[in-house]
Amino acid sequence: MVVNIVNQLRETGLSDYEARAYMALLEEHPLTAYECAGNAGIPTSKIYGVMKKLEEKELVLELTEKNKKRYIPQEPEEYISSYRFKMEKTLKVLSKELKNPRPKKEVSYVWNLNEYSSIIERAEKMISRCRTSLLISLWAEEFSTLAPLIRGKEKEGIKTAVVHFGQASETSSQIFEHPIQDTLYEEKGGRGFTLVCDGNEALSATFSDDSSEGAWSRGRGFVTLAEDYIKHDIYIMKIVKHFDHELVENYGEGYILLRDIYSDRTLGEK
Repeated sequence: MVVNIVNQLRETGLSDYEARAYMALLEEHPLTAYECAGNAGIPTSKIYGVMKKLEEKELVLELTEKNKKRYIPQEPEEYISSYRFKMEKTLKVLSKELKNPRPKKEVSYVWNLNEYSSIIERAEKMISRCRTSLLISLWAEEFSTLAPLIRGKEKEGIKTAVVHFGQASETSSQIFEHPIQDTLYEEKGGRGFTLVCDGNEALSATFSDDSSEGAWSRGRGFVTLAEDYIKHDIYIMKIVKHFDHELVENYGEGYILLRDIYSDRTLGEK
């Protein structure tokens, strides 16, 4: 728990030592710098510099009692409020300044993502800024995370279509279930994931037990390829829904012959 809080404090701009010293003071105060170093596991040679930095950031207050300096922490609520105010002020300035007219140059590139958390975070941001259309192809593991955002976009009236590999935990006219997920997992070596928002940005990824690989782009070719991939799957799912018996009868369980792209055979042919 403490380690997680320290990591979160570091996200606000504190060093590891600063975060640990602040946490130590929250747990017990007032403390001398030496006492704080011992409680926080900080080398005594570093603690005075750390306390000075925390004073500059107004995270601690120095008290002098009987010629001995002790420190107390700023209340967490006050720190959070102050940090939020500074960040909002900075972001407002950036938002205004970055909107200034500047030469536009279309650049087509692909941004590689190699961590599961980074890929999901990018997907969440993309869905949040969707304004006209949302196409997504995914498995149950990712659907459970992104479903609230997807439902939110549906309620906003944004055109939404979901290809769900395997049986979905919920049903709607916007969800098309893909019936042969196990075979596809073996073929692809993992769970496929594709997302297209507003027809102008796309994210594609593969997740397995030991790795995650993804790519994001606004490049026209990349987006079109991802968009066509999802649309094609939806066309197929509609056919499967209404003609499953005929497909199995002609191509076998799992449509094995249909998926053989190097031949055009049915079960009735030799």
